[in-house]
Amino acid sequence: MRTSPRRSTGLLAVLAAGALALSACSGGAAENTGGGGGGDRVYVQAIADDPMGLNAQLISGATPSMFSAQILDPLIFLSQDFEMSPGLAENWELSEDGLELTLELREGVTWHDGEPFTAEDVAFNFEEIVPLQSFGAQIGERLDSAEVVDEHTVVLHLSEPFGPLLETVAAQFMVPKHVYEGTDYVTNQANMEPIGTGPMVFDSYSSGEQVTLTANPDYWGGDVQVDRAVYPIMTDPNARAEALFAGEVDQASVDVSQQDRVSDDPNTLLMEDSNFPQLVTVMFNAQSEPLEDPAVRAAVFSALDRQAIVDTALSGIGSPANGFFPETLDWAVSPNVDFSQDFPRDVEAINETLDEAGLERGADGMRFTLNVRYINELSDVAATVEMAQSMLEEVGIGLEMQGTSGAVFTEKVYTESDFDLAFLRSTVGADPSIGIVRWYECNDQKAAAANPSGLCDPQIDEAAAEALAVSDQAERGVALTALQDRANELMYYAPLAWFNGAFPTINTTRWQGQEEPTQMTNRMPWTTMTLQE
Repeated sequence: MRTSPRRSTGLLAVLAAGALALSACSGGAAENTGGGGGGDRVYVQAIADDPMGLNAQLISGATPSMFSAQILDPLIFLSQDFEMSPGLAENWELSEDGLELTLELREGVTWHDGEPFTAEDVAFNFEEIVPLQSFGAQIGERLDSAEVVDEHTVVLHLSEPFGPLLETVAAQFMVPKHVYEGTDYVTNQANMEPIGTGPMVFDSYSSGEQVTLTANPDYWGGDVQVDRAVYPIMTDPNARAEALFAGEVDQASVDVSQQDRVSDDPNTLLMEDSNFPQLVTVMFNAQSEPLEDPAVRAAVFSALDRQAIVDTALSGIGSPANGFFPETLDWAVSPNVDFSQDFPRDVEAINETLDEAGLERGADGMRFTLNVRYINELSDVAATVEMAQSMLEEVGIGLEMQGTSGAVFTEKVYTESDFDLAFLRSTVGADPSIGIVRWYECNDQKAAAANPSGLCDPQIDEAAAEALAVSDQAERGVALTALQDRANELMYYAPLAWFNGAFPTINTTRWQGQEEPTQMTNRMPWTTMTLQE
């Protein structure tokens, strides 16, 4: 790894990194020269900060996940539409009892350093690396052994069925045994200089400046059409946006407030389908007065105009939530939950409910004030909170808004329970049981990014356990329906909107096909996108 003591702080310096990378493209498309960094087909994606790591298998976060999706491969690809297709495993078969998963691996695949990818790598990953990953830990708890049948066949033997097994396997990036064996996995330098089997190869990282990847000349998935991918580090969101609109970078994250400009610009496009759906949510502290009463929580939720939040705070991107799960997870969605009917924004009825709860208005017209937590950096969420303030004032509820950093939010909401309401943007994940469900089941350990309400409901916990304990999707759907029905009665965590406005935005001037769907979330279509002459 190359680190530099210099940090680019000005807009000019930041844009220079992107301009330098783009200057190589002036000659038009060139023949792919592979991983050596030559050739002129350069793709530039601005990122907001230095990456904490590039291996999402051991370092969590959106940026490590993005880089891993280009450099590393999973055994099974899972698309943003939850469709599975072969990755490093050409075939797989789950036994009827859900206790054995047989994986038939691709032949002829090599790691970026030239070593062959084999069943030994897969067995090592499941025995040593997968249990350290947040979702993979649940496989590790149930894994009796990873049997190497031959060089290209592995059988995972489980002690009990695990409902989202295939989806969780699909969330695991494979890393090379010969690089990690005998090392401290978490501090291994390969987490910053990954060696994978994917279409792009790690080349260099200069702190405060950029990350560079090059094409994998031996990629098993086809010829890579980009010679280099350069990721200039641009901390200023306005600088990123201006560089994108000017065509100086090909991709960047753009604030939701800029999306009207994106829509009006024929050369820019929001990539709404690049990852699993995201959602903007409201969370209740059910241990704080007056939110101990589920009827009051329901009244508060009803007072939030979800359509208005989408139209204004989220710039019209996405759709108001009408249930706990997105429609794309149709097999898991409860037919008994309908937010429009169950929580209508009927101000008169909301006021009546609050009056009946003994929460009458004071001389100033207010009933009570709630302490609201949110993360300042999430501008879409901050805009949602501002709208919520006026909506709740209409029924006599005041908000004391406390926007903070993500670290402070985590401490105050999850660890200390120092909040009444909290607003957040998150993702639905690869499967309800390893994504959405964590916001409803008991979290008496006060883990971060999980149910902070203080409620532990036996019915919800039982339904969550049942959805994990069977492999049949229909049976899992029944259990998840029961969970949603009970959550509807208790109302302590709910989506306000399905929202993908925080996904990357692309400039289509130079590269065609960037927006094409891929077999796995977060991965660019490196083998099919083309540089325009």
